[in-house]
Amino acid sequence: MSGASGATVWLTGLPSAGKTTIATALAERLHGESRRVEVLDGDEIRTFLSAGLGFSRAERDTNVQRIGFVAELLASHGVTVLVPVIAPYADSREAVAKRHAAEGTPYVEVHVATPLRVCSERDVKGLYAKQAAGELTGLTGVDDPYEEPQSPDLRLETDGRSVTESATALHTLLRERGLL
Repeated sequence: MSGASGATVWLTGLPSAGKTTIATALAERLHGESRRVEVLDGDEIRTFLSAGLGFSRAERDTNVQRIGFVAELLASHGVTVLVPVIAPYADSREAVAKRHAAEGTPYVEVHVATPLRVCSERDVKGLYAKQAAGELTGLTGVDDPYEEPQSPDLRLETDGRSVTESATALHTLLRERGLL
């Protein structure tokens, strides 16, 4: 295993932006390089760590803070933690970043900047279709806010870019930052 320190890499973006797909591709590459890596998938976290939480602003913030705590804990022990979680509110993401800074743990914010039109066409989980049919309310970026990061460490424009290209761009940033 590499002696590189750990880091949290938070991939924020709209539903179906490609956050988990990119994180999984990067994780596979990092595993192939014998690096310690974990993906904290938002859906899995909601099932196991945040069961019972809904989608109000306060509950979304609680979810993000829990994930941020676990990510920082793992990263502080030398794991590269990939977090493909929407985290729609800037203040929630900022609180996680500040916690990492206070602990001296590297934190990288990545905006998976896929246009809403493309996300709704991909509609991986059928959320956009349910929202359009009136079966779902509070969909991030549609009828619930998504506050785009103003100055992320990396903004990945995924429309017209392959998953491999996106994962490689993120890998390059982590290498340049001395985090690999």
